[in-house]
Amino acid sequence: MMTTPGFWRRMGGVLYEALVVIAIAMLASAIVTTVHSSATAGWGQLLLRVILVLMIAAYFLLCWTRSGQTLAMKTWKFRVVTQSGQLLTLPQALWRFVLAALFTSAAGIGFWWALVDKDQQFLHDRLAGTRLVMAGK
Repeated sequence: MMTTPGFWRRMGGVLYEALVVIAIAMLASAIVTTVHSSATAGWGQLLLRVILVLMIAAYFLLCWTRSGQTLAMKTWKFRVVTQSGQLLTLPQALWRFVLAALFTSAAGIGFWWALVDKDQQFLHDRLAGTRLVMAGK
């Protein structure tokens, strides 16, 4: 039986994940300013945006397809799986990433959706055919 972690546990994971994303953003900024000297305008700003999206996507996609867990998910003891309990394939992980980014940028509606969802799943999980479950010991 796959048990869904509680809403506040998942939101704790989201907050922790934000810290990881901030660290990735700092690294991306360091790379761009080393190569281009400025990340505030023109090509430097575009380069920063591209590198930032690629690095964040790589972090999530690698974690979700290899173990089903990011650093935050390991800490909060849950994982992302398909509806049948399998690890995500790369296309599934990419679709989940795109949906999560879209719904997070829309005032976090994808997270709040879990409060009304019959299975308490985030909207991006519902649409991607994935789910968060408690991780085994």
